[in-house]
Amino acid sequence: MTLETGVLVVGGGATGAGVARDLALRGVDVALVERGGLTSGTSGRSHGLLHSGARYAEADARGAEECLEENEILRDVAGACIRDTGGLFVQLAGDDPGYFETKRSACADVGIPTETLDGDEAREIVPDLAPETERVLRVPDAVVYPSRLVAANAGDARDHGATIHTHAPVEDVTVERGRVTGVHVGGTVGDRIEADYVVNATGAWAGEFAAMAGLDVEMRPTRGVMLSVEYAGLGPVLNRCRNPADGDIVVPHGTEVVLGTTSVPVRDPDDYGTDPREVETSVEECAAMLPPVADAPETRTWWGVRPLYAPDEDERGGRGISRGFFLLDHAADGVDDVASIVGGKLTTYRRMAEATADLVCERLDVDAPCDTADRPLPAVDRPERLDALVAEFDGQGPTDEDVVGAE
Repeated sequence: MTLETGVLVVGGGATGAGVARDLALRGVDVALVERGGLTSGTSGRSHGLLHSGARYAEADARGAEECLEENEILRDVAGACIRDTGGLFVQLAGDDPGYFETKRSACADVGIPTETLDGDEAREIVPDLAPETERVLRVPDAVVYPSRLVAANAGDARDHGATIHTHAPVEDVTVERGRVTGVHVGGTVGDRIEADYVVNATGAWAGEFAAMAGLDVEMRPTRGVMLSVEYAGLGPVLNRCRNPADGDIVVPHGTEVVLGTTSVPVRDPDDYGTDPREVETSVEECAAMLPPVADAPETRTWWGVRPLYAPDEDERGGRGISRGFFLLDHAADGVDDVASIVGGKLTTYRRMAEATADLVCERLDVDAPCDTADRPLPAVDRPERLDALVAEFDGQGPTDEDVVGAE
């Protein structure tokens, strides 16, 4: 029996769940399919940093502004999906002081609030900070727990009429006369789904799904390693104040910190090698800021794959440049009822979802505004309820494994 829906969202990460929620809140009939549990792709395998925009301020003012705006929105609407920690950009002896000044000036231009502290003042906040710390730039970074965030979005989407299908991989797409006439889904669905519109929110796998519909979306995924080690009591996120490089972020949890990351191109987001030297490098470089992590016991290690859009990477020149998001309307490619949302960052998932939902509503003649910037996610004051949703959607990723279910 063929299943019918208004919009089919393919991909159950932050963006896909955000699109499903946004559309459901606008009264659109939505179904979401994810080949694994929610967050099983990139969203649940990140370092969990909620950017203030400071990391990108000097390279991409617009992208930094988006991060700052979304950071502030999520603090208001996401409750226990977020931990407000603040962040420090750490200049060590030997780091270029000019880079620090450029970043501080760029943050001021964007509107990112900052405070400059000397090494002694910084060690009052983080006593174990390296003696080589010369000064730090305090910024409003925070921590995001992606398993909770995605589950909350999916739960709210379902509460407003959406259908969420996990462990439901897309097996084939049928296109006739410039429209998708059916998406064949296996696993828990085991059927054909017909939709008025299809959203490709598969992240690093966007090219693979697009190819099923005869479309070309060129992705350039890179892998990065993260590891969590035992270290209790770190307050703010630590960022090395230098050009982005391996091992320059330390993200605090309760009794652990997440260290990361690296950036290595991969051909296949499902099949790629890993190198233990990446782990060693990340630990060594992060320990330059926070020496005790050099010998801290590891609790888990994971790799994630970034959903980088190849044309943007070619234009910008690769790592260290802010990665915006791109909404591709495939009507221009001859398939009228499909859009792909690619690139971006976990911090900007809600904005990506809003842009996508705006396009879908325009195509379907739905006149309803987005209200996700002002509407709190459900159960955000009840961590135990959020964690029950994570379990229900099989949405536990390694990023926040030590937090979800522990509160």
